[in-house]
Amino acid sequence: MDCHGAGEGLDFNSLVHEELDPDCDFVVQHDWTEYTGFLEAGVDAALFVGMHAMAGTPDGVLNHTVSGRDYQNLWFNDTLVGETGINAALCGTWGCPVLMVTGDEAACREGKALLGDGLTTVAVKQGIFILSARMLQPKKARELVEAGARQALSNLKAVEPYDPGEPCEIKVEFKWTGPVSKLRYRSGVEIVDPRTIISRADDWWTAWRQFFF
Repeated sequence: MDCHGAGEGLDFNSLVHEELDPDCDFVVQHDWTEYTGFLEAGVDAALFVGMHAMAGTPDGVLNHTVSGRDYQNLWFNDTLVGETGINAALCGTWGCPVLMVTGDEAACREGKALLGDGLTTVAVKQGIFILSARMLQPKKARELVEAGARQALSNLKAVEPYDPGEPCEIKVEFKWTGPVSKLRYRSGVEIVDPRTIISRADDWWTAWRQFFF
C-alpha cells in the first residue's frame, strides 16, 4: 500500500505498478489511514520503506508529522510520535507487528526508540539539513533494503505489535489555529488552546478517528 503522495495531484499513488512482484496485491487510496481491509483480514508483518523522521528532528531529511503545513507535535498517551508511530499504531490495532523501518538515520533511530531493538532498520541516507543528505548509491540502497526485509521476515516475533495503551489520549499541537477551528464540535475532542487538541477514547483507533477523519 502506498502511503505517500507522488506530487502533481497523484496523492497516494506513487507505486510503479508494472514493477511490482506479480504475487503482490496493492492498494490505491484517497486518504492516509482510510484503508484497513488487509489488516482486518490478517497480516503477518508490516515493513515501512522510505519513512521520514518526526517534525523538529534536526538531522531528519524532510522531517514532518502528517501535514508539514499543519502539524507540529503529536503524542499518544504522552509519547511523542511521528508517522512511524501512527502507522505502527494502525497496524497494531489489528495485531500486526512492524518488523522493519527504512529511511534516513534519524527515521531509523526514531523507529528503534519506539518499537525496540528487535526492529530491523536500514538507513540509506544521512541527513545534513532538512533538504540535504548524504546518500547511498541507489543500487546499493535497494540491495540493503532487500537484505533487511529478508532479515526482518526471518523472525515474525522480533517485535511486538505496537499498542499506545488503553484508554488512549491523543494530543495534537498544530502550527496554526485553522485545524483546531474545524474540530470545535467533534465528539470526544477537547480544545486545549487555539493550536492544541486532545482526543480521548477507550482505544487508539477510536481516538484517532474522532479528529483525523
